[in-house]
Amino acid sequence: MKLRTFQPGDPIGPFKKPPVTRTQLVMYAGASGDFNPIHYDDDYARKSGLGGVIAHGMLTMAFVGQMLTNLIGTDGDLRTFGVRFTGMVRPGDEITCEGRVKETRWEEGKQVVLCDIWASTQNGDRVVTGKAEFSVPAA
Repeated sequence: MKLRTFQPGDPIGPFKKPPVTRTQLVMYAGASGDFNPIHYDDDYARKSGLGGVIAHGMLTMAFVGQMLTNLIGTDGDLRTFGVRFTGMVRPGDEITCEGRVKETRWEEGKQVVLCDIWASTQNGDRVVTGKAEFSVPAA
């Protein structure tokens, strides 16, 4: 990882994911134990008022987490990470994860960074919003 110093206002990302697939949803269901049929059965999802299959919210959160862990590398620590689910992701959606540094401080030779984070579909609809705090070694 190339070390860097973060400043308030710095962008994080974008981190773009390929289109969400039905296979990915089934695999995530197996890994997470969440076999709710809204994630793989179109008829069930439509009857539930969703208009079709939707991705697991936690899968979208995982995409944002991947952006953060890629950013901080193995020498950094992800201290807090929380989101709200604000929209639905469907098979075929392309998710872009981003963020912005809000505050920084120094603790014991590490820079601690507080940031706003979000994920959006290819249409610009935000489907996840949240905050994270991480620390990285001094550059």
